[in-house]
Amino acid sequence: MKKVLKVILVIVIMAFIAIQFIRPAKNSGEEIAANQITAKYQIPPEVEQILKVSCYDCHSNTTHYPWYSNIQPVAWWLDDHIVEGKDELNFSTFMEYPVWRQYKKFKEIGKEVKEGEMPMESYTFIHRDAVMTADQKSLVQTWVANTMKEMESEYPAKSLKKPK
Repeated sequence: MKKVLKVILVIVIMAFIAIQFIRPAKNSGEEIAANQITAKYQIPPEVEQILKVSCYDCHSNTTHYPWYSNIQPVAWWLDDHIVEGKDELNFSTFMEYPVWRQYKKFKEIGKEVKEGEMPMESYTFIHRDAVMTADQKSLVQTWVANTMKEMESEYPAKSLKKPK
């Protein structure tokens, strides 16, 4: 029985070592200023700082990877979160969205922050600085509301709704 356990342990260790060489691509894409949210929408510096600390690792093309992101299978798990996060909202490519989707994303940002859904607990567990205080949440929500009002005054109401 001990021999079988030793063989299993050796196989597990070898598999762990082998998977270290299978790495997902890093999320360090090119930043094109014209595509970033800041190309059109004013973000107060304090709100931009909150977004960078609490959101950009998963919702932009500029993830700052912690040391443990070099260990598999953690890197795959992180990559899955980043890919999913960027599919939902990407501040780096925000201006590529149609206006109706931009408006929808602002609405979702406000809702997610208000309800404490973002940033995710799995992220804030390690990144304690990403936890938003009530004041920070209020700043983000105020910015979102003001930006949505600006959009409402700039665009016809019909263009702020998803086409059927």
